[in-house]
Amino acid sequence: MIAIKQYLDSTYLKTADQAGLSESENTKIAKGFIQEAIDNEFKLIMIRPEVVAMARNMIDEVKSEVLVGTVIDFPQGNSSVEEKLHQAQQAIDNGADELDFVIDYTAFKTGNLDKPRQEVLECTKLGLQHNKAVKWIIETAALTPKQIVQISALIKNVIIANMDEDFYEKVFVKSSTGFYKTEEGKPNGATVEAIQLMIENSFPLPVKASGGVRSLEEAKQMIKLGVKRIGTSSAKIIADGGISESNY
Repeated sequence: MIAIKQYLDSTYLKTADQAGLSESENTKIAKGFIQEAIDNEFKLIMIRPEVVAMARNMIDEVKSEVLVGTVIDFPQGNSSVEEKLHQAQQAIDNGADELDFVIDYTAFKTGNLDKPRQEVLECTKLGLQHNKAVKWIIETAALTPKQIVQISALIKNVIIANMDEDFYEKVFVKSSTGFYKTEEGKPNGATVEAIQLMIENSFPLPVKASGGVRSLEEAKQMIKLGVKRIGTSSAKIIADGGISESNY
């Protein structure tokens, strides 16, 4: 029996504007997600940077083991390396356990490999120095299969060349933000094809499937492929064996 809850990163990343809510209403929803993660003992709660301190306090207050994760340079990934480092340090200071960076996939697609290499090196080092797990979101929906192979290998090669192998398990390659706008209703999250390519080309780094996993069966399929984490806004529905109607 797969202990599904320990694979689930319960996720709420909408801004108030995206949710069509006031800031206070949106914060209340985030708080509900945090409490749900605590009550259901999910692996992690993935929330926006401005909610990290609240999550840390709620989790510590009840001595829960739920981890706090947040996103860096989300969802575009095209800020400077310095800005990524600044955002990451703030998240660390606020109590985040895991940092999910959006790699500059736009620079990568235009042939600028130096920028993503530099940010993977410097940002991963910062995270690991503070004993944080680091995940690199490659935005698979914006990439061709060949580009998925190449960017997964780029991340792996930077880590292998610069980090001790004891740290490999703390540096993930992650599929999606869930916010990329695709054409003609194509999937904007984790697909079997993309995940297979990521696993084959990022090994020995672990892979996180995020976006588009909406049922227990889909979650199990991803785990059988070899993913170590699943990011979803429907963690409780999945854990309860239901099927989510969510678009993320």
